[in-house]
Amino acid sequence: MTSLNRPAGLNRAVLVLVGLALIAVGAFTLLTHFGTLTVLKPESALVPGTGQPPTWALYVITAGAVVLGLLVLRWLVAQLTRKPKTYTWRFETDPDLGRTELAASTAIEPFTTEVTSYHGVHAAHATLAGTRDTPAVALVISAEQDADVSEIRRRIDTDGLPRLRQALDLDTLSVTIEFRFSTKTGARAL
Repeated sequence: MTSLNRPAGLNRAVLVLVGLALIAVGAFTLLTHFGTLTVLKPESALVPGTGQPPTWALYVITAGAVVLGLLVLRWLVAQLTRKPKTYTWRFETDPDLGRTELAASTAIEPFTTEVTSYHGVHAAHATLAGTRDTPAVALVISAEQDADVSEIRRRIDTDGLPRLRQALDLDTLSVTIEFRFSTKTGARAL
């Protein structure tokens, strides 16, 4: 699990807990229904009394179910957002003479370090995805609150990316950049 995918551990833990709770409730219901568990009688009422609840209670339950359903749907959509798949790049012109392999994480590390050193950048995480024929960089930058985002973007376009393309011997390299703002601010002159 990478730092770009921080919620993954929490998501898995919540899924395990919800799954275990649903299995336990389902097993309890089935065992009670078929008489294996005698904690409750199968023919007993679920709640005391036989009257209908007030109309407002039904509306509140319906609204709560809709809100819960929308939250679950939002959570499911968030699960689809993933980092691009990385590959090991192979540089070989003559297979008889051997080959050179370069892990994408190793290739992108100097670029990430350089971007982190830019003024106003608190942290940067980059993923070099795709193959050597169709490379792509996904860059997530945590900028300080008072950072000049356009200046950071200009430095990436004029300094960082040309060096990365040159180091990887690429003519073109598609890049997506996501800026997030940190709660930290830069040094201020008094």
